[in-house]
Amino acid sequence: MTKLLERAVEAARGLPPEAQDEIARLVLQLAGEEEPRVALTDDERAALAASKAAAGRGKFATDDDVRRLWAKYGL
Repeated sequence: MTKLLERAVEAARGLPPEAQDEIARLVLQLAGEEEPRVALTDDERAALAASKAAAGRGKFATDDDVRRLWAKYGL
């Protein structure tokens, strides 16, 4: 371990547990050991829950629905 990394770890020891965990996640991401996490807003969490519930009921977009959406955005 380099001196700089040792210094960084020592500095992190004095931080609250939440900050230490965030630093640990970042280091693991940089080392390729963990996928990046994305923070969701309350609206995004609600939309995701609604989508999961619809999927659970078997409600999915039809092929025509998807084609119309693609056409709307020029895809």
